[in-house]
Amino acid sequence: MTETSEEMSIRMIEINNLVKNYGTKFAVDDISFKVGKGEIVGFLGPNGAGKSTTMNILTGYLSSTSGEAKVGGIDILENPNEAKKLIGFLPEQPPLYIDMTVNEYLNFVYEIKGCKLNRERHIAEIRQVTKIEDVKNRLIKNLSKGYKQRVGIAQALVGNPPVIIFDEPTVGLDPKQIIEIRNLIRNLGQSHTVILSTHILSEVQSVCDRIIIINEGKIIADERTENITRVVEENRRYSLKICGPQREIQNLLQEIPGVISVELTGERELDSYTYIVEAEKGVDIRKPVFYVLSEKNYPMIGMEPLGMNLEEVFIKIMDMGR
Repeated sequence: MTETSEEMSIRMIEINNLVKNYGTKFAVDDISFKVGKGEIVGFLGPNGAGKSTTMNILTGYLSSTSGEAKVGGIDILENPNEAKKLIGFLPEQPPLYIDMTVNEYLNFVYEIKGCKLNRERHIAEIRQVTKIEDVKNRLIKNLSKGYKQRVGIAQALVGNPPVIIFDEPTVGLDPKQIIEIRNLIRNLGQSHTVILSTHILSEVQSVCDRIIIINEGKIIADERTENITRVVEENRRYSLKICGPQREIQNLLQEIPGVISVELTGERELDSYTYIVEAEKGVDIRKPVFYVLSEKNYPMIGMEPLGMNLEEVFIKIMDMGR
């Protein structure tokens, strides 16, 4: 099916049949994906899966063995200078000159990027967005890890590129700093296309619209964040709040045909207790549960379906990809 010019214009990143091998070892093995304008995409996988290799090819730091990588319709290998103007990149190790002040460094980046925007206004705006105004005159080497990471993000924003790529942006940060950086990335997604390469599951779940999972150089899942569990979900789980004696209710639920397991969570609300009930794939246990409990006069005051959490999905997909 032929794409329209409008569809092509909003496609900011395009990877087609990308391969990178070192002898017989494939770091990236024939992967393809597209990222549209304004998307925040999590590029997820274990260490050594091919995430950083893909990002380094996409940003022009590494050549591919075959295939193509385009940014804004421009091939990064054929026209690297023009393509790189569209990209802001924060590698896992931020490219900081630690003997410069924050302001000196941002002005240096402004120069080497050949930025044409109003220098003073543009750099001031970046400092404000990344919340580094209060350290603008401090030497980078004297900053905390969190502030250094913010300065790394700031350099990626110089020139206001439409595409921002982050490679493991929260590694080594404390919990407060992690939350701050995630909030910053989420805000950037309102006006940029963002790719977040990480192995941290909670990161993509809290920040990204879509998840691409890579393992051993191959893409094994590409779904909206809220739909990712559909790739692997084989069981149905419910959280039930039931009034009555705990052990007896647990035994009753366990005897219902199609129920795999019943877990008593220990959560209590007045005279009710919470149970996690897992059913076989394709088996709807809601009516049988209702009938069994009503026969014993045990009121069920709540039933909520539960999906797999992202950690479970990740493990399951890794197993599927082997």
